[in-house]
Order: sequence, then C-alpha cells, then structure tokens
Amino acid sequence: MIHIVLYEPEIPQNTGNIIRTAMATGSELHLIKPYGFVFNEKHLQRAGMDYIDKASIHEHLNWQDFLDSCKPENMFFLTRYGHKSQDKFDYTECNGDIYLVFGRESTGIPKQILFDHLDHCVRVPMMPEARSLNLSNTVAIMVYEVLRQLGYPNLSTDEVQKGASFLEDGKW
Repeated sequence: MIHIVLYEPEIPQNTGNIIRTAMATGSELHLIKPYGFVFNEKHLQRAGMDYIDKASIHEHLNWQDFLDSCKPENMFFLTRYGHKSQDKFDYTECNGDIYLVFGRESTGIPKQILFDHLDHCVRVPMMPEARSLNLSNTVAIMVYEVLRQLGYPNLSTDEVQKGASFLEDGKW
C-alpha cells in the first residue's frame, strides 16, 4: 500500500488534485493539520471532483499524531535538499507500506524531520534554475515511480467505463 502524506497543505486546488491521484492509484491519503484552507472549500471540491467520496483520506492533528497512529516504517521525503532521485530507491525492497511525505507548498517539510531521515530524502531532478515543481505534479511523479517499480498492482491498463476496445470499435 502506498500512502501519500501531506504535511500542512496550504493550497486547496493542489490537495484536490492529490485526492484525485490518491483515489485513481488506490493510495491512502494522510493530511496533517493545520491546513491553509477549509477542508470543504469549493476549490478543493472542484479539483477533487467526485473522487473525494471514493478516496481514503485520514486527517491527523500534527506530525506526532500521524507517527503515533500510523507507525510508518518506510518513509520517503520529497525535498529540494535531497541528493537522490526517485528512481534511485528500490521500493520493491520495502517490507510493508510505503509512505511518501510532502511538505507545505511555501516551506516544505520541516528541516528537523528531514535531518532525522537524510537517507530517505528524495529530489525530483530538474533544471538548476528551478526551485521546485507544483506539489500535485510531484506527488503524481513519486506515486507512479513507486507503482512502476511494483508493477502497477491492482491498476487497470484498459479503459473500463467505455470498454477496453472503445477506440478500436470506432463507435466514438
């Protein structure tokens, strides 16, 4: 199981997009308070579409509450200060669930948390002039790298709503 962990998210549209990614990938989403928005804002609802009710979302009062309730073993921290890209980790060697931790849009993950986990800090490669990518894009990159390495368990490679041969049948 993949767990997406958002540490004090600030932008509702990003969180909505991430809810959609979590639902579409079968990932669990953990939201650590405080948020920079009201959880039921219309922007969150619009970005999350009708996936919010189908997603598995857990709210935590703070970082310690998250650690106490989940007891995560395999945590990877996305940060601009990481020295290894997402593909340099072998997620198939993880015993148990995998937790991908992402920080606030404005300040990232607190430095002390990163310092305590230096060997699991990840940086998505980008041009040197770029400070960061959009949070929801980065979540998708990270989740799909883990899924790729695990062989996309339980995910469909065919269009299910309109049928696997929809395009080939020419009934569009």
